[in-house]
This record gives sequence, C-alpha cells and structure tokens, in this order.
Amino acid sequence: MAASDAGGHPQNVGCRTLSLSAHVGFDSLPDQLIRKSIKHGFCFNVLCIGETGIGKSALMSSLFNTNFEDSPSTHFLSSVRLRAQSYELQEGNVLLKLTIVKTVGFGDQVNKADSYQPIVDYIDAQFEAYLEEELKVIRSLFSYHDTRIHVCLYFISPACRSLKTIDLLTMRNLDRKVNIIPVIGKADSISKNELQEFKKKIMSELVSNGIRIYQFPTDDETVSEINTITNDYLPFAVVGSMEKVKIGNKMVRARQYPWGIVKVENENHCDTIKLRRMLCTNMEDLREKTRAYYESYRCCRLEKLGCRDIGPENKSISSADPLRHRFSPLPAPCLDIPKLRYRRSHRPNRNQHPSLDRAIIRHLHK
Repeated sequence: MAASDAGGHPQNVGCRTLSLSAHVGFDSLPDQLIRKSIKHGFCFNVLCIGETGIGKSALMSSLFNTNFEDSPSTHFLSSVRLRAQSYELQEGNVLLKLTIVKTVGFGDQVNKADSYQPIVDYIDAQFEAYLEEELKVIRSLFSYHDTRIHVCLYFISPACRSLKTIDLLTMRNLDRKVNIIPVIGKADSISKNELQEFKKKIMSELVSNGIRIYQFPTDDETVSEINTITNDYLPFAVVGSMEKVKIGNKMVRARQYPWGIVKVENENHCDTIKLRRMLCTNMEDLREKTRAYYESYRCCRLEKLGCRDIGPENKSISSADPLRHRFSPLPAPCLDIPKLRYRRSHRPNRNQHPSLDRAIIRHLHK
C-alpha cells in the first residue's frame, strides 16, 4: 500500500500506512502518558524582573490564588540579586511544582549599566546545571528538579511613560535566552487612555530596538483564535493584591482606594486574568521554547568543549545556530569526536570548569 496522508498526519517517506484487522491496544498510549505525567507532576519556573515595590509579589499571589510568603526587600543593595522560592500547588489531582525567582534591588543602583548581568548569569547557571545532570553517567532527568526559567515577566513602571535604558538593555540581553512577557506593573495608577497610549509606545520601542518578546502561538487551531486576540493586549496591564475585599456577599482580590475599588479579576479593570489564562493555556509551549533555548546553549557549550557532529563523510559539522553568540565564550579544549572519543594528548583545563569537565569525560568514556 502506498504511503498516504490519512487523518491529516505528516507523510513519512518510504513508510507505508497499513490498516489493522483487529484492535491491538496501542491507542492507550496517550492515556498512559497522562497518568504518568499526573503522578509525577508538572514543573513551571517564573522569573519576575522589576524595580523594588512594583508589585511582583502581589501579582504572583494573584495569578496563583494563594499568598506566597515573602520578606520585604531593601533599596540599598550594591548589586542586583535573585531570590528563588519553590512551592508545590495542588489543583484537583494535578500537582504543579512552581518556582518563583524575583530580582532584589533591580534598578536601585546609581550605575545601572550592568544590572542585567546577574540575571543573565542566573539563567545560564540553570542551563549549566541541567547540562551537567544530562551528561552524568548515572542520571535521572525524570526526577531531576529542573530550574530552567520557562517565562520571564518583565515589569515596566507606568511612571515614565516610556521604556528606560535599563529596560532596553536587560531585555536585549535576555530575549535569546528566555521567553519574555512584558507587563505594566501597578497599571491602576494611570488612566485607561494613558494606558493604551503607553502600550503602543512600549511595543513601538521594542520593535525599533529589535527586542523579541514571547508571542502566544497561533499555529495550533485549538488556541489560535484566543492567542491572536490576546497578542494584541501585550504588554499586559496588571494589578495584584495580597488582600481580599468584601463586595456584596463575596470576598474578592482587590485594591481599595478612597475613590473606589479595583478588582484584580475583573477584565474591565486590568489584564491580570488574561495573563493567568494565557500562562495556563500556553504553559507547555513556554516549556518547549525553553527547551529550544537550552539546546542552543548546549550546542554552544559542547562546541566550546571541542565536540562536533560528524557528517556522512566523517567531516565535522559545525552548528550555524545564530543564538550562539549570545552565550559567554568558554575555553575550547581539544576533543576528538569520531564516536565521541576523548583525545588524551590535549586535556581540558580542569581548574576552570571541573564539574562539567568530569561529567563530559565520564560521558565520553561510556
């Protein structure tokens, strides 16, 4: 029987599609995968970047409908730091292993030129940790706590009516490493008309500066319509609250002012609920794109260690990945890679990257 494209599935060249005369049972494979995933739980890591007091903690509590414990931050740090906290959230029979990483002291320094560097280093460090685990002789990636950042919520201050230099510098150095979703923090501090103009201004500046942000995918017909509509709301105007206010007979998350109440989950008041919906709807796409960023890092890292793929004529193939220049240059020890064989006459410098070096050597000797 000739190969066919029945059912809309991609056609495999040289592979025949056959019909079954009776039930076999492999149609239960998706159910097995679902049961395994539910048993193991799901991992999602969020990075929040923004100046002190812009509402990072309040937004995270509002997005996940729980109050995360958090200690107050100081404005007097000499450099930017990152604080990571992990939680396990249960909804029905689904377990979500959530890690929230927040910047501390971002934008508080007099010289802000290098404020982005600790963030870049942190993201690369998570890639490096995963690579080390991946290259172990005895490894258990299934149970490994993956700390790679899946999404970066970049908080923009509504006070300036424009992107600051630190915003442009930071996003430009992150947009090839992580999925960036820009949000306007404390969006209830400006009027609706001002907010719409501010959104247009932000998107215009991002485009003119060549900064890529995460676009919700529109190639999946199940979510293409809602994602197309939601892409027009970027950047999201968000409001968060740690407290609940009684309105009628219900307690709702809101911010209470002398002039009225801003409801966090009212889409006429802010975009917080839209952001939550989009994160949940596209969580797996965010994870997939993170894996693509990691593959670029891994490719660059292994090439710096001397690893090359071998083509059909036993010639070394160098990756032409355009993202490689985004990663820090590393020393390139000489490894001979037909069959991944280690060349002992040129040993790497073990003093610079000892743990990864040992992992690579163990892997090559397998």
